[in-house]
Amino acid sequence: MSKTALVVDDSRSLRGLVCETLEEAGYTVLQSCNGQEALETVTKNSVDFVITDVNMPMLDGISLVKQLRTQPELKHVPILILTTEDTVEMKNRGRQAGATGWMVKPFNPPQLINVVSRIVA
Repeated sequence: MSKTALVVDDSRSLRGLVCETLEEAGYTVLQSCNGQEALETVTKNSVDFVITDVNMPMLDGISLVKQLRTQPELKHVPILILTTEDTVEMKNRGRQAGATGWMVKPFNPPQLINVVSRIVA
């Protein structure tokens, strides 16, 4: 049975690349263009893991992670932050919010699949 990912990024092209990479690896993929839309998506769909950007309109990725972690059914769902942000301060904010992992854009598709397979295992 295929695992379902939720990919959250306001960049349509990057979101498309992440989705294509995951789909080629056999994952089912849902998409949201910001954190607010992602919250709506998870109320209607079950997801096995989330990949989110940090800098997005309406609801940023760190705030999204915090809100997802308040929902009992998502408390232990792996969340990977995929962003251009690479400061120790931002990584600490992500960790404190409840993120499982952090990757910096641009990403290498095989590396992304490797990280996803580790956090979802």
